Amino acid sequence: MNSPNVKALFAAKTLPLPDGYSRALCNTLHGFTYDMLPAPVLRNVKALILDTLGVIGGAANTPGIPELNARLSRWEKSGSATGLIGKRRYSPPTAAMANGAAAHALDFDDQHDPARVHTSAVVLPTLLAAAEDLAAEGKPVSGRDFILAYAIGAELHARLGLACYNSLGKGWHPTMIFGTVSAAVAAAKIIGLDANGIANALGMAFHQACGSAQSMRDGVLSKRLGPGFAARNAVMGAFLAADGLTSTRATLEGNAGLFALYERDEVKPEILTDGLGRDWRVAEYSFKPFPCCRCNHTPIGIGIELHQKGIKPADVAAIEIGMGNVNWLTVGAPYDPSRNDIVHAQFNTAYSFARAFADGKVDLRSYQKPAITDSRITAISNITKVFDDPAIGATAIEPARVKLTLKDGNIVDLKRDTIKGSPQDPMNDAEMRAKVRGCLEFGLGASAAEVDQLADVVAVLEGADDAAKAMLDAFPVQQ
Repeated sequence: MNSPNVKALFAAKTLPLPDGYSRALCNTLHGFTYDMLPAPVLRNVKALILDTLGVIGGAANTPGIPELNARLSRWEKSGSATGLIGKRRYSPPTAAMANGAAAHALDFDDQHDPARVHTSAVVLPTLLAAAEDLAAEGKPVSGRDFILAYAIGAELHARLGLACYNSLGKGWHPTMIFGTVSAAVAAAKIIGLDANGIANALGMAFHQACGSAQSMRDGVLSKRLGPGFAARNAVMGAFLAADGLTSTRATLEGNAGLFALYERDEVKPEILTDGLGRDWRVAEYSFKPFPCCRCNHTPIGIGIELHQKGIKPADVAAIEIGMGNVNWLTVGAPYDPSRNDIVHAQFNTAYSFARAFADGKVDLRSYQKPAITDSRITAISNITKVFDDPAIGATAIEPARVKLTLKDGNIVDLKRDTIKGSPQDPMNDAEMRAKVRGCLEFGLGASAAEVDQLADVVAVLEGADDAAKAMLDAFPVQQ
C-alpha cells in the first residue's frame, strides 16, 4: 500500500474526512522516535507508569479484583505474561485484562481531565503484556522503546478524547472506546509493525471496541473491569495484526467508522492532528489525589476547605452542589447508604463531599466498609442536593460550586474552577511518592524500601534492556 499524502489528508478540518485519513495517522505515528520526546513528556510518562503500578498494587483486595483473578486463574495456569497481583502467569490478553481492571478498581488512576480518559489503566497493562510476550520470544523491549510506545498511546488517547469532546455525554466510556484503539497502536509500535500493520492493529482494536457509561452511573463493579476489557482487546488486536490479519481501512473516517458510528460525527478532527509530534498532550495529564471519580474532586477540595475554615456540619441546614451536565449525570444521584456499595460511593458527589467536609480529608479508607455507611456522613448527604448548573459548561470537568445554608440563615458560597492534581494545581513530588507508598502498603503490605526500589527502577527505565522484566522484578509480592 502506498503511503498517503499525510499533509494533504490532515488539512481536512471538517467532516466527512477524506479516504486514507486513518492510514495517514498511522503512517505519522510509525515515524515517531524516542528522540522526539521532550523532557517534560519523558518525565510525565515515567510518573504515569509509577503511579499506575502503585494503584494496581493498591487494588489487590478491593471488591471485584480477587474474584476476577480467581476466575482467570481457574481458566489459565500458565502463559507468557504476568498478572501483577499474586504474580500469576497468564496469556498476554488475560494478563492485560487482570492488570487493567486492577489499575482502575480504586478509581485512583491518572486522567486527562478535558479528554475524560483514564489512559494508563489501558496502556500500561497492554504494553507490559506485549513486552513480556516479545521477551519470551527472545525480543525484549528496551526502556526507550517502551517509553516511546507509551507516549504514543497516551498522546493518541488524549487527542481522541479531546476531538470526540462529548463521548461521555453520549453514554460511552471514552477510557474504553478510545483506549482500546490507542493502546493497540502503542502495542503495534513495540512489536515493530510498519505503518500498514499499525493501521490493521487500529482497525482490529476498533472492531472490538466497547464500553458503556451505564456501569458508572449505576455504581456497580463492572465499572472496574472496563479498562481491563480494553487492554485485553488492544493486545489481541495488535498481535493479530502482527500475524498478518487485515482489518478496517477507514477506521476513523468511514461511514461506519469511529467518528460516525460512536460519535455521530460530533468531532473536532483538527484536535487529533494539529501539532501531532510537536505539541504533546502527554504533558497535560492529571494525577488523582483522591480515590474516586474525578468528577468529585473539585467538590472534595471545597469540602476540605470548609472543614479547615472551622464550619461544622451540625451548623448546616442545606447544601447545594452545582456542576456541569456530564459531571452531574455521572456522580450527581442522591446517595443511598442502604446499597452498602463502594462503587456507588466512589461515584457519588453527595457522599464524597460529605466525607471531605466532615473529616477534612479523603483517602483510601474513605471508600471502604463500614465507612460508606457512617451515620455522620449519611446525615450530611441527606441534606445535599447535587444539580446540573446551567452556569457551568455542560462538558467541563473542573468547575463546581458549593452553597451552604447555615441554620442561622447565613450563606457560604464557594466556586472553584481548578482541580487538584491537574497541571494547573499539581501534586508535588512528595505527594506523588506518598500516594504510591500508601497504595502499595494498603494493597500488598509493601515496605517503604520496596516502594523506593520500584520507584528507582522506573526513574531510569529508559536505560533498561528489558523494560517489562525490570518493572516486574521490582514490583512487590503480596504479603
